[in-house]
Amino acid sequence: MSDTEKLSAEDERTKEMVPALTGAIRRLRQRVEPFDPHARHPEPTGNFKSGALRAAIFGVNDGLVSNLSLIMGVTAAGASNRVILLAGIAGLLAGAFSMGAGEYISMRVQREVFERLLQFEAHELATTPEAELHELTDIFHRKGLSPDLAVRVAEELSKDPDVALETHAREELGLDPDEGLGSPWGAALASFATFCFGALVPLVPFLVATGGALASAVLSGLALFGVGGAASALTARPLLFAGLRQLAIGAAAAAVTYGVGSLFHVNAVG
Repeated sequence: MSDTEKLSAEDERTKEMVPALTGAIRRLRQRVEPFDPHARHPEPTGNFKSGALRAAIFGVNDGLVSNLSLIMGVTAAGASNRVILLAGIAGLLAGAFSMGAGEYISMRVQREVFERLLQFEAHELATTPEAELHELTDIFHRKGLSPDLAVRVAEELSKDPDVALETHAREELGLDPDEGLGSPWGAALASFATFCFGALVPLVPFLVATGGALASAVLSGLALFGVGGAASALTARPLLFAGLRQLAIGAAAAAVTYGVGSLFHVNAVG
C-alpha cells in the first residue's frame, strides 16, 4: 500500500474492531436451535428485511404485558377506575414513544455499524486486492474446497467488484446484503403502532364500561394467547404451546405487579 493509500485514523480503529464486530454478528446469527433437515418446515413468507416484523411482534407483546401489569398493580393498590384509566393511558403513551425511539436508535446504530464494515471492506478490496483474494481463498479452503478449486472460485468471484464485495460481506463479515441493513423508521413505526395496540387491550374494559380488573385480565389473556398463536405460524411451533407460553409469561408479570401493588395499598380516588 502506498503512502497515499494509508489508512486514516478512523479506518485503523475500524480495522482493529472488525474481528470483534464480525465475531459478535456470527454469534448472534448462530443462536438458533439445531435444524432438522428431514423435518417439514413452512417456507417463510413476507418481507423480513427492514426489521419491522421483529419490532412489531416485540411491540405488541410488550404493550400487552407492560400495560396489563401496570393496570393490575394500580388496581391492587386500591385506585379508582378513573385513576386506573389515567395510569393506563399514560403507560400506553410513555411505552409507545419509548419503544419507538429505542427501536429507531438501535436500528440506526446497527445500520451504521454494518455500513462502516462494508465501506472498510470495499476500501480493502480496492487497495489490497491480493490480500483480499488470499483471504477469500483461505475461507473457501476451510469450507472444504481443494486448494486449486478454492483459488479458481475466489479468482472468478473477485473479477466483478460488486460480486467481490457481496462475497466478502457474506463469507468474511457474516452479513447478508440481500437481507438489507434494516430500516430504522420502519422498525420504529412498527414498534410504536403495535405497542399502542397491545397496550390498548387491557384498557378497553375501562374505556367502554365501568371497568374491572377481571375483564381486563381475561381480555388481555385472550390477546396474549392469540399473539403467541399467531407467532407460531412463523416459527412452526405448535399453536397451543406458543399461545400458552405467551399467556404464562404475561400472567406471571401481572401477578407480580398485582402482589407489589397490594403491598402499597393507597386507596387512591379519582
